[in-house]
Order: sequence, then structure tokens, then C-alpha cells
Amino acid sequence: MTGAAPPIKALEHAYQLAQAGLPVFPCKEDKAPACPHGFKDATRDPLQVEFLWAQHPGSLIGVATGLAGYDGHGRCIDVLDIDLHKAAAEEWHEAHCTNIPRTRTHRTRSGGLHCLFWHREGMRNSAGRIAPGIDVRAEGGYIIWWPATGLEVVDKAPLTLWPAWLVEQATPAPPPKADLAKLERGIEKADRYVQAAMRSAARQVATAGEGTRNQTLNAETFALARFVPDGHLTPGEIASVMASAGLAAGLAAGEVEKTIASALRARVGG
Repeated sequence: MTGAAPPIKALEHAYQLAQAGLPVFPCKEDKAPACPHGFKDATRDPLQVEFLWAQHPGSLIGVATGLAGYDGHGRCIDVLDIDLHKAAAEEWHEAHCTNIPRTRTHRTRSGGLHCLFWHREGMRNSAGRIAPGIDVRAEGGYIIWWPATGLEVVDKAPLTLWPAWLVEQATPAPPPKADLAKLERGIEKADRYVQAAMRSAARQVATAGEGTRNQTLNAETFALARFVPDGHLTPGEIASVMASAGLAAGLAAGEVEKTIASALRARVGG
């Protein structure tokens, strides 16, 4: 069975990952950080990598997820962690695997999967929110880079964005609007959450690359429409924000209007 790499071998792999722009730090055989501040000690500087491993030798490589240490350079990733040893996770994976877009995927030491995605603003760690045994490693988290120990890279496809349907499963819905006097504080939090979701969706569309703009507009509009039934947003509010984002991305006005209308119709009818 493939286990940990000797510290010197781990150092070599860590150096390569840092050169590729990933924030790395040493971990012990039990996956716990070897350095005192854990993922907060992660570095993208190849020169600092050698210092970290010299001070805190580790046979495994931790890679910080989310925006840890991001200074405008390097790569920020999130990870969908699928523990296939749990029956509920296996069932979820069987039901959804064909809908998960191709992206770089690693085999884990326990036989599970790490599906890597580009970091999405607002994506945070969660354990079992999607389903028991399905975790998210994002802001404030880390993973072990198992390929450095010889484990399989299941899919070498380039990293992709989180699909909207998975974002919806991974993020908690705000509480339904009800008695405003009673739930004033909860509603204030829900409103902030919805506003953050709209900003994130608009940014995803406005910065989408050519060839993915229309698809991203459709997916993000569809995802935002989940806030309509409980009264957090209206279709008109969603259409207004997403239309601006679509135009900013370079899409034609007619195409933007058609795509938004189609996505809203698919989710809320009308």
C-alpha cells in the first residue's frame, strides 16, 4: 500500500507544487500539520519551502485551499472530498458522478476522491452538508496532495469552476422569510448572504472566459433563482443584476435576455 514519502522526497514534490503556484506546508503521517500554524504557514515561495521542511520535517504535503496567503499570484483551489467508504457518499457519487464536470481528480489514501476546482468566492469548509461523507475543503482548509505519495491521479483534466448545482448543495440556504419582527436578526443575516451570493454570481459571469460566458450566465442565473420562492429575491432583481454581468462579459444584449429568461423559466416557471 502506498503511504507517505520520505521527507526529502516530499520536499522535492512540495518545491514543484510551489513553483506551480500552490501554497504548501509539511504534514505528518497522520495528516496533521507538522508546522505550528498549520495551513497558515503555507507558502508559494519555493525558497521558503526548503526552510519550512528543514524546521518542521513532514512526509506528507499539505496544500491550503481557498485564499490562504493569496497575494495576487499563484493558484487558489477548492476541493470536493468524497469518502467512498461511507455508504451515503457512495450513493451520492453514483447518483451525481455523471453531472460533476471533468476536473483534476486525485485518489486519496482511504480510496476516496479529491475533485479539485478553482476557488469560488464565498465557498467555505463543510463536512457532510452535501451528504454524509461528502466534504468541502475551501476557505480555511487544506488537503493532502496524495499524488506526491504515488497515489493515482484519476483525471488529469484542467481545473474547472464549481458547477452551479453543486454550489447550491454545498452552501446553506437562508432561513425562509416569515415574521420579520420575530426573525429580524436572522433575516439581516439572510439578506447579507443573498447579497453575497448575487455579487459572487455576477462576478463569475462578468469574468467568464470566451466560450463559457453564456453557459455561466445560465448556470448562475438558475442558481440565484432558488431565492425566489421564499421571497428573498424577485425574478426582476435577478434579471437586472445578471444582465449587467452578461453585458460586462461581452455577450450581446439579445443573447443575455434570452439566456436569463430561459434560466428563470426553468427554475421558477412563468
